[in-house]
Amino acid sequence: MFKSERDDKKPFVPLSFFVIAVSDTRTLETDTSGALLKEMIEADGHHVFDRTVVPDVVHQLRARVQGVAADTHIDVIITTGGTGFTGRDVTPEAIEPLFDKRMDGFSVLFHQLSAQNIGTSTIQSRATAGLIGKTFVFCLPGSKGAVRDAWTGILRHQFDYRTKPCNFVEIMPRLQEHLQRLEVEQ
Repeated sequence: MFKSERDDKKPFVPLSFFVIAVSDTRTLETDTSGALLKEMIEADGHHVFDRTVVPDVVHQLRARVQGVAADTHIDVIITTGGTGFTGRDVTPEAIEPLFDKRMDGFSVLFHQLSAQNIGTSTIQSRATAGLIGKTFVFCLPGSKGAVRDAWTGILRHQFDYRTKPCNFVEIMPRLQEHLQRLEVEQ
């Protein structure tokens, strides 16, 4: 795992998350990956605003993510499932066009962590991330192992204001500067 340092002199800042399982076969009761993710997020002191299941249908998933991203109460959306290569795996196709900014480093780091546990099978995931407006969006594979790797190895640290040398929480107030700049330029 990668080492992250923490400055315990800084306060913890809880964030609001929304978890979406992308599946044609799971329900909230059978979605073990989403349940695990919710448990880990809350154990680390954050709030899960809601958790839902959306079918592997591009327009339905895209509409749901757009609606959640527009909610000013939500800081982070995490999807689980639909990142593979089968015909029903459409999460990247549905979500990536919505990104105002892509986070290519997430996929790279996720695959490095994942390879430690599942070897070369990590290439079968198209995990992706980006920013929609001021909302962070992460698209994870649907397995519990992938969800655990992403949360414990990357996201837990980047969504902790105390993480050094930098983290997402400290830049959140500045995420929409590009919109302000566009208003000035027009």
